Amino acid sequence: MSALLEIRGLRKDFPARRRSWWSRGGEVVHAVDGVDLDVNRGECVALVGESGSGKTTLGRCALRLLEPTAGSVRFSGRNLLRLSPKELRDWRRHFQMVFQDPFASLDPRLRVGRSLEEPLRAHRMGDRAERRRRVAELLELVDLPAEAAERYPHEFSGGQRQRVAIARALATEPELVVADEPVSALDVSVRAQVINLLARLQERLGLGLLFIAHDLALVEHVAHRVAVMYLGEIVEIGPTERLFADPRHPYTVSLLSALPRAAGEPGGGGRVVLRGEPPSPTSPPPGCSFHPRCPIARPRCAEDPPPLEEEAADASHAVACHYSGELKHPG
Repeated sequence: MSALLEIRGLRKDFPARRRSWWSRGGEVVHAVDGVDLDVNRGECVALVGESGSGKTTLGRCALRLLEPTAGSVRFSGRNLLRLSPKELRDWRRHFQMVFQDPFASLDPRLRVGRSLEEPLRAHRMGDRAERRRRVAELLELVDLPAEAAERYPHEFSGGQRQRVAIARALATEPELVVADEPVSALDVSVRAQVINLLARLQERLGLGLLFIAHDLALVEHVAHRVAVMYLGEIVEIGPTERLFADPRHPYTVSLLSALPRAAGEPGGGGRVVLRGEPPSPTSPPPGCSFHPRCPIARPRCAEDPPPLEEEAADASHAVACHYSGELKHPG
């Protein structure tokens, strides 16, 4: 059975801005560089990595909010990149996005009820009475009172605004939702509430969920699979439990070692500290893009780009590393 979302060879380049009149022109930022990724129905796939690794760009390209430079994006078997503007508009009701900042993604001039009605009106779903009933259902779905429909976004807390944004994304009963760091703009005290809400709705509605995050502690509790990105590429992907217990790529090991753990917990025994900064996406290094910072890099790594290959012991776990598993988790 084919996946709900199938991404193959996806690439997105941006022209780099000239910093001054003497800067060289023609430079290109390789934001996403040849990514393959699937999201199945009813599955939550988390996309993690440092800021600037290409996570948000990948999520937006997957929904054609950005036009990819190359590759294909299939939703329910249909190539979204070949759809006309009218066809794409009709298909958009089946996939939606929850943005990072709920205050910026909601129109401050519209009451919440009107904001929730907008996607229904855009896709001509129901008459006026049916749309109002649907608004009440959506507010109840995200644990907000019915009277919230008459309030403006500024009258809500950050967590409540994100609940409204989630309700709006679910208004057209989509099959796929891309959540772009949906709790990073919220107070720590309400993050768990919103994450639990998303996990509950994803399971209850059978949604495919692409969850973009940098907080691995949250990812561990909500995702079925985790894909790790570095400099526009996926360097490791596998089932969450397996990846957290036995990370195979040195970059994944370093990310997991940075998680706060008690001394007696697995992974609480030390930290893998990377040297240097991520390379510039306008001029990525040859060979493995991670080799300038990798603690186990060898001459081959600077010459031969490692493919993302399935592990011999587990076909569901794939790693892009010539020396997979050599760097062990400190715990």
